[in-house]
Amino acid sequence: MANQMFCFQCEQTAGCKGCTGAAGVCGKKSDTAQLQDQLTGALIGLARATVGNEHLVTAYTYQLVREGLFTTVTNVNFHNETILALTKKVAAERERLVPGCGSCTSSCGRNDEYDMEKLWNAQEDIRSLKSLILFGIRGMAAYAYHAAVLGYTDTAIDNFFFKALFAIGMDDWGMEELLPIVMEVGEKNLKCMALLDKANTETFGHPVPTQVSLTVEKGPFIVISGHDLYDLKLLLEQTKDKGIHIYTHGEMLPAHAYPELHQYPHLKGNFGTAWQNQQKEFANLPAPVLFTTNCLMPPRESYQDRVFTTEMVGYPGLVHIGEEKDFTPVIQKALELGGYPEDRHFTGINGGGNVMTGFARNSVLTAAGTVVEAIKSGAIRRVFLVGGCDGARPGRNYFTEFVKMTPPDTVILTLACGKYRFHDLDLGTIGGLPRIMDMGQCNDAYSAIKVAAALAEALGCTVNDLPLSMVLSWYEQKAVCILLTLLHLGIQNILLGPTLPAFISPTVLQYLAEKFHIAPISTPEADLRKLLK
Repeated sequence: MANQMFCFQCEQTAGCKGCTGAAGVCGKKSDTAQLQDQLTGALIGLARATVGNEHLVTAYTYQLVREGLFTTVTNVNFHNETILALTKKVAAERERLVPGCGSCTSSCGRNDEYDMEKLWNAQEDIRSLKSLILFGIRGMAAYAYHAAVLGYTDTAIDNFFFKALFAIGMDDWGMEELLPIVMEVGEKNLKCMALLDKANTETFGHPVPTQVSLTVEKGPFIVISGHDLYDLKLLLEQTKDKGIHIYTHGEMLPAHAYPELHQYPHLKGNFGTAWQNQQKEFANLPAPVLFTTNCLMPPRESYQDRVFTTEMVGYPGLVHIGEEKDFTPVIQKALELGGYPEDRHFTGINGGGNVMTGFARNSVLTAAGTVVEAIKSGAIRRVFLVGGCDGARPGRNYFTEFVKMTPPDTVILTLACGKYRFHDLDLGTIGGLPRIMDMGQCNDAYSAIKVAAALAEALGCTVNDLPLSMVLSWYEQKAVCILLTLLHLGIQNILLGPTLPAFISPTVLQYLAEKFHIAPISTPEADLRKLLK
């Protein structure tokens, strides 16, 4: 098994079944995958050790769990040494909680770590439910991590990580015990997204609709990717008055809409499209790129010296900016490379030269009266939430074609990097609002939920009775916890694509289809006809 791996946590997993052999589709090698499994097993061991020792749990314990789960999200960390070092920290913390248990031979269940082979070889329905729990809390941990960076934590969320990890390690638990915890992932993730929303808006202000240029001006610049707004804030402070422009990439695009960040004049615009195109888009880029979170693809040798990482992101051979947050190496590289000699006009995948963002809950709810009246009068026939993760698998042009086909009396809300498929389209306006409204990052699904709840209250109906349809794309584990949140809220008739998760067994899929009417996408034409009925 030295050169073997098993991983099926992302949408692009090999053959829609699972990555095996020497490396995964994402570029993760088998030894890295095994180390991530060891880290997960150590986290389960730590969760076991907290039982009966809750009084010994500290903020550091919680931090380790958030870091450990976040590290194993797809396209975050490919660096074996940092994964191994984190695993040792987790093991040491477990030893602190239950000293001496490692040498004990009793079968109390608190003296060992968990062997992930037991999970991957479990009966398929048990494996499916435990995978939903594990992948869900990995995504949720990323949100909790970002909130904690800004000083916002919630012990109810952190303690649930222990509960969920403990459940994954229980080999004698069946569907009856596991299914409620799957749904609880959705419940706790709603709290987690609310916490992060509070952290972001109280720190950086409520987003406001903002037009973002796709042109890169001449001169030195830095591209910053990921989700961590605080890292962007620090970079903007350290590059102030240095003649260096800052451009967002990927999920960092919505940062332009936050007043506290928008005030920096050298935050100029957005570079590139979604994460899966970075190897092509960064190939000849005369500027450094800073990754604050996923999604990092293995950088090619031609531009590896221009890529920097920070926080939980890691890759062998790249310069990592540690806890001191001194971005001097990134700044020096930007000045050395010099940027473009003249302005470079880039476009989105549909040819648009700028995009709009900032239609988060506060902005949309300000115009809620207009929207409600438009729905009542029939001026707005339907609202579509089309968003989620982007990816490279063929078939994702479905989302572009779907949006293009929507009639002019409909509105498209979007979020996360899936919007790169269509957000540069000019579909005109409706009731003074653009027909495409970007609500922000993937965690801003909370904004969409709050908007849907407010519209339902104003119209005197349930969310499922609204003229609202959700057409979601998924790639990694944050999409999993968001989906579970929507199911926890009882939202039905979600279309999911481009493929269904490989880790959902036929029995579990049947349960979701019968209870929530969740279904795979088909063709844009057929799905649009069905939804407009």
